[in-house]
Amino acid sequence: MRLLAMTIFIALGAAQAASQADGGTTAWMLVSTALVLLMTPALAFFYGGLVRQKNVLNTMMMSFAALGVVTLVWALFGYSLAYGGGSRWIGDLSMLFMHGIDLSGKMPALLDVAFQGTFAVITAALISGSLVGRMRFLPWLLFIAIWTVCDYAVLAHWVWGPAGSALLKDLGAIDFAGGTVVHINAAIAGVVAVMVLGPRKDFGRLAFLPHNIPFVLLGAGLLWFGWFGFNGGSAYGANASAALAFTNTFLAPAATMTVWMILEALRGGRATAVGAATAAVVGLVGITPAAGFVGPLGALWLGALVAFPSYFFISIRPRLKLDDSLDVFGAHGLGGMSGALLTGVFAAKAWGGTAGALEGNIGLLWVQIEAVLAAVIFSALMSWLILRLLALLMPLRAADDEQAVGMDALCHGEEAYPVAEGAILVLDRENDGGAR
Repeated sequence: MRLLAMTIFIALGAAQAASQADGGTTAWMLVSTALVLLMTPALAFFYGGLVRQKNVLNTMMMSFAALGVVTLVWALFGYSLAYGGGSRWIGDLSMLFMHGIDLSGKMPALLDVAFQGTFAVITAALISGSLVGRMRFLPWLLFIAIWTVCDYAVLAHWVWGPAGSALLKDLGAIDFAGGTVVHINAAIAGVVAVMVLGPRKDFGRLAFLPHNIPFVLLGAGLLWFGWFGFNGGSAYGANASAALAFTNTFLAPAATMTVWMILEALRGGRATAVGAATAAVVGLVGITPAAGFVGPLGALWLGALVAFPSYFFISIRPRLKLDDSLDVFGAHGLGGMSGALLTGVFAAKAWGGTAGALEGNIGLLWVQIEAVLAAVIFSALMSWLILRLLALLMPLRAADDEQAVGMDALCHGEEAYPVAEGAILVLDRENDGGAR
């Protein structure tokens, strides 16, 4: 009887709390959470199509596994550190293990744990694009678990924490949906990891060609679809701000992709499918920090402008001897930096944002520069410390002979495309005995 009474009491409390919530806001945030969750499997396809056949499962698993590991550490530890009161540097532990998170308010607070958790998951997964083909799987899982708590949650607190206790927000920096917290943060972590791990065994000697370009296009399309929740949901309501962010998420990548295809056609005589898919992602990254702060024409300008630094950097990156496998820095790092800085240029009061440089507020641009620098320095330092600590405990990098066989067989004991019994194995073009 006591258990029955307790169950009824909890049910009545939940019903009363639910009655206080705004139905439209809650419904939109439920949809947005599901859309952002879809982005991680979409990223797995995008990344998976870009790598060689012997590494496709491992590449996709590095994204997919984040859905498990990062979700757990975020719900238990990360959310409290990011959104607790605490100091300007880090949140307190008042919501540790989801303690004190209820269903009251305009939007159930528990739903915010899930919505922001999907951001943490995709951010960790983005890092893997720099490391595919060489990092062992267990160290990867440990890295993203520690990094989510010690890096991502802290930077999220700086930018999105409660007013009065958020370092960069209190300086006046604006980041609508994650230009600094997500994209710059992940890209810098990827670059640092590349420096710690070193290049793949054949980097600079062989061309690493995509094994499945339709996967790349499928992943890019699903990422774009999910991004409507990523940016639109960051308005935290079914309102005009959400509609603006939603529309800008449609417009900016279209401008980026158009400029990118023209650049490819002018320089190489043809526009490529991989280039178009990459451009769409760069445009989505660029508009993310600005989505709810700029007007639609500003979004078009921003989308067109962010194409240039990313396109030209990706074009010359192989000559820099930086083995950022899938150009995470070129797409997400430079795209995020460009978008964050251009937010300080195009932000407009008429669309609900802080006035940018075009409206006479050059100070906002300077604050955005400070926020970008803070994100770069913090992410680089924290990522390096975590990787060096793990390197003391276990080998992070697969040996050269293991890379030759492929990370699928080494880490998972599986093949993406098993060869029928009795069929002739086609050897890898490297002629190193690794099956394609």
